[in-house]
Amino acid sequence: MANARNAAAASPPPPSSSSSYSSSASDGEILRSLHRLARDLAAAEAPAPFLETVFAAVSRRAKLLAAVFDDLLRCGRLPRSASLCLREVLLVLQRFKAVVADCSARSRMRLLLQADEVAARVRELQHDLATLLDLLPVPELGLADDVVDLLALASRQCRRSSPSADAAEHELKTGVLALIQEVEREIVPERERLEGILEEVGINDPACCSDEIETLEREIGDRVAERWTSAMIALVGLLRYAKCVLFTAATPRPMDTKVDVDDDDDDDDAEPPSPPPDFRCPISLDLMRDPVVSASGQTYDRESITRWFGSGKSTCPKTGQVLANLELVPNKALKNLISRWCRENGVAMESSEPSKPEPAPVVTANKAALEAARMTASFLVKKLSVSFSPAAANRVVHEIRQLARSGNDTRAFIGEAGAVPLLVPLLHSDDTATQLNAVTALLNLSILDANKKRIMHAEGAVEAICHAMGSGATWRAKENAAATVLSLASVHSYRRRLGRNPRVVERVVHLVRTGPSSTKKDAIAALLCLSGERENVGKLVEAGAAEAALSAISEEETAVAVLASLAKRGGAEAIVNIDGAVVRLVAELRRGTEWSRECAAAALVLLCRRVGAAVVAQVMSVSGVEWAIWELMATGTERARRKAASLGRACRRWAAADKPRSTPPPPTSRRRPLQRREIPPRPH
Repeated sequence: MANARNAAAASPPPPSSSSSYSSSASDGEILRSLHRLARDLAAAEAPAPFLETVFAAVSRRAKLLAAVFDDLLRCGRLPRSASLCLREVLLVLQRFKAVVADCSARSRMRLLLQADEVAARVRELQHDLATLLDLLPVPELGLADDVVDLLALASRQCRRSSPSADAAEHELKTGVLALIQEVEREIVPERERLEGILEEVGINDPACCSDEIETLEREIGDRVAERWTSAMIALVGLLRYAKCVLFTAATPRPMDTKVDVDDDDDDDDAEPPSPPPDFRCPISLDLMRDPVVSASGQTYDRESITRWFGSGKSTCPKTGQVLANLELVPNKALKNLISRWCRENGVAMESSEPSKPEPAPVVTANKAALEAARMTASFLVKKLSVSFSPAAANRVVHEIRQLARSGNDTRAFIGEAGAVPLLVPLLHSDDTATQLNAVTALLNLSILDANKKRIMHAEGAVEAICHAMGSGATWRAKENAAATVLSLASVHSYRRRLGRNPRVVERVVHLVRTGPSSTKKDAIAALLCLSGERENVGKLVEAGAAEAALSAISEEETAVAVLASLAKRGGAEAIVNIDGAVVRLVAELRRGTEWSRECAAAALVLLCRRVGAAVVAQVMSVSGVEWAIWELMATGTERARRKAASLGRACRRWAAADKPRSTPPPPTSRRRPLQRREIPPRPH
């Protein structure tokens, strides 16, 4: 992959016309291009069954033209009038190929909704081609009689229409729109009717159905068909329902259930697959979730480059050049490549941290989509309640996990249908895939506050999450269990309850100490959330949270924030008592990221205030600390500058107070004053 990131971003836009090429190319080049295009069109396959008639007609005409162009290649120089006409034919065939490519890239449902427009474009191009073929000076070309007949046949066929195909497409489209209206009226679709429509559209298996849903969602986000957006949103919900009803019995795709360990249990410490270098953000070095291109042509993750610009910088982080503007352009080509890699390697493309707000939906779900989601949730939960075999339960839980990613409305429907009490026991499952799907489904559901309550009140839920964190079959299951704790702890009362549970605290701290980078990241975030409650700090300190956070400073900037939070709420003494803690914080103040330097300054200020001069003395004993404080005051964020100024004042006060003690007073030259002799009292 030769710098796919910038190649995808810098690919030139297609020319508006090929006239510049056709005017400069030789006749031989034009004929070879015509012959190649005709063969490509002849081999093109219909992207959907309902377009087979249209594409078959295009293929037949292209085959006739391929034979004509093959004969013309043997001719010598073309007459000027024929050369000009064939150059125009080339433009028409290029437009034909563009239509074929466009149809192949669309979702089948969108193709059905726009079938009339596609057919109209094809008819228009056929008419243009027929006109050009009629204008071609055939007698001057010296073609054989049978080739002339082929040319005339191609012209006649191009003027012919296919009313029966249009009628079939219209009937199928009417049936789909009628089905959407029935769902709006809360009428559950009949299985046979649903199966028949999907078969006519060309969706015959769960993988195809999943791809169709993903393509439709991308098209909705890109606003490619404003007129049909509402129907496309409804169809996404309908396809999810159809996938569950028609294909739930099918085993999930390997890409959906792939886990991060091998079959060997001894390899449980293996980390998830590492993304290719071109898929990593140059700033954070993490997998890019939303790649964007800056004015320098370099690609970054939107969150990282936005934070870079937000800190007052206007240069390219990678090249150092001053940017002409701070505009960011989405790199859709690279995002599609990353999405494909994520699907193939079982990596979640979207962020799984529930504490982060979800991106606002492009279009609000309509009534049909909501009713379809409600039907899907109800169907899956009922099916899970009667699934007795582990394999059947895994398939249903996998679908619930996928469905819970699609928005808060769907999460509410799943929670209301009673999924949580059914998912909790599956966290103890011996089946690796079932356990991972169950804990991830709970994580996705917990994003909704109402589901947080359902989870916290479900019998054995907290204990099951602790079991997954401690005895999960994969690191990914442990990671998602820690992320679930983070999500639940965002509610104040639940944060206290979780912090009072010693098993929760011990498991989270253990993951910070032993987990791979992605697991450690979620566990540290959970620690930070739990440490926000003063009542929890004592148990966190007893469990070794301060030591664990200190050991992770070099890997995760959030670890410094954990130390600052502990120091603020009663854990300062415990942090100072850790050997080398102050030195590590000063080192982070000098060499950390922007946020970690800010948190390190805040932590050091709190330690100095809570513990006193002994900490200030340790700070001042580190070489170069004054320079680090001054640099942070000059270049840090507003909060970092305030904390650095406070730390500097504490250091100056300590130095001023320490100077008189360390320097003996100078000798005085004044005479010693006379002392009055005391007269003893007389005895009485």
